[in-house]
Amino acid sequence: MINTPDLIAALAAQPKPVRRLGSPMLRSLGWLAVAGLVLTVLAVSHKLRPDFGSRMQDTTFQLRLFASAATGVLALIAAFILSIPGRSRLWLLLPVPAALVWVANIGYQCLTNWVDIGPTGMTTGETADCFATLVIISLPLGLTTHMMLRHARHFATSSVAFMASLAISGVTAFAMTLFHALDASVLILSFNLVTTAVFIGAGLAFGAAVRR
Repeated sequence: MINTPDLIAALAAQPKPVRRLGSPMLRSLGWLAVAGLVLTVLAVSHKLRPDFGSRMQDTTFQLRLFASAATGVLALIAAFILSIPGRSRLWLLLPVPAALVWVANIGYQCLTNWVDIGPTGMTTGETADCFATLVIISLPLGLTTHMMLRHARHFATSSVAFMASLAISGVTAFAMTLFHALDASVLILSFNLVTTAVFIGAGLAFGAAVRR
């Protein structure tokens, strides 16, 4: 087995260049570009909800729409900042004001309509359609987030993962509000936060098993 001084000497003799990470704002813009592409595809396939123009006259609807988008963007910026070693955990507070406004105005309709029973029998309800669209939006955003933040898995895992999850939730809720009549915010938050918790738990369990 190679001893420590020899290992250090071997590593120093063949150093590999390290690519510097882009700034948090630049990486956030890259992520948002992917989100914009996803929204464009959905706009072509789903079209805007028929009552979008009239709903935009409702102050509560406007608050929910823009607060979810602001929560997503601010949480995204916080996630990229926290993915840099040594950054203050106070950045976790960045999306809090927008998130409070969003949560204060969310509804629960999309938790109650999984199945419709009509003259033709049992069919999937609006909630099932919401969930399918939720997965379609969240999956590419989640994969993009993983690729862009994978370097942070060795530190601040929970903080970065939570902010990333909140970012995906906010942007997904914004998109769902554009295309679906029911407010799916609770469903979206539950899906993304539970998924993140499962992955963090699995990672911690795997790490503990490896250390034994």
